[in-house]
Amino acid sequence: MRPSGWLVLFLVLVVATLGLGGDHVFPAPKPLPGPPEDAPRVIVGMGDSTMSGEGAGDYERGTDGEKGDWCHRSPNASINQVRLPDVTRAYNLACSGAPSAQVGLGKVKQYTEKSQSEQLARIATRNRVVAIAVASGANDDPAFSHVLNSCVQAWVGKERPCSATIGPQWERRIDRMIPKLTKALRDIQTVMRNAGYQRGDYQLVVQSYAAPVGPDVARDLQDLSGCPLLSTDLRWVEKDAVPVLTAGVRTAAARAGVRFLDLSRAGVGREACSSERDPDREWFRRLAVQWTDLQHDDRATHALQESFHPNAAGHKEFGECLTEFLATTDRAGACLPAKDGNLHAAASPD
Repeated sequence: MRPSGWLVLFLVLVVATLGLGGDHVFPAPKPLPGPPEDAPRVIVGMGDSTMSGEGAGDYERGTDGEKGDWCHRSPNASINQVRLPDVTRAYNLACSGAPSAQVGLGKVKQYTEKSQSEQLARIATRNRVVAIAVASGANDDPAFSHVLNSCVQAWVGKERPCSATIGPQWERRIDRMIPKLTKALRDIQTVMRNAGYQRGDYQLVVQSYAAPVGPDVARDLQDLSGCPLLSTDLRWVEKDAVPVLTAGVRTAAARAGVRFLDLSRAGVGREACSSERDPDREWFRRLAVQWTDLQHDDRATHALQESFHPNAAGHKEFGECLTEFLATTDRAGACLPAKDGNLHAAASPD
């Protein structure tokens, strides 16, 4: 007599159960990779010129125009001034002029260099990354370096004040920047997650920009020897342009859920051309011309590239402030000048 359908089903289930409980060994799920426990502890700098070290000089070989690479990474850059316990090395992936799209994942290149996040992926699997500092956004819609160029052109007399031509559209530019910077920060988080890092395994900080010039420029330096900008534009850069840009970077940090360090007031009193008698007190380059570069067609267009960027002294201060901030648990902080004449990290509202 043929077994009924329900009996056949019953026997199949019994055999399956016995099979699962027998000697057959099923492979265990593969664990996700993680930060190498015994690998060197490192920090990473990512972003644009203010992180690469533009203006600080002594650029690394291969980043000073060789084969079209003008990233201008300097050993004096702020990321190389950070001192954290047991950290043996700082990797500087930043590139002068880089938009946030090149900081994140994708095919965008800057001066021949590919995605900084892709470069980070290799570092994260071979080292134990404990902190990542990012300075990015200004080269997106704000095009801040081009804005300063427009301000110089206005002083020369070829254009209206940049505060009048660019000021009315500045907030819209910042609004368009925010989602681009947010994506770049999330791409960095994706890279770290894919490398097996948990959010608590490393710190991710995005910092804003310091005003390189201000209204208190020395009278005799408000020309081609120092800072050829109109007084109205000098006020606009420090009082309006930089604070609005800072607010945009802060918003991107909040959307990505990362820490934020406000540098908008870090250079007050130390701006380019603020000290006629003692230029060493300044933390930013004045109008800088590499005269020898003007003699070579492949370098001439970069002869002014260092202008109005933090100098080596400025990078040192920014790096020491970042060190203090990384030692705290504050979600947001600010680099502010103190009575000792140096920058120190202070907590600020999220």
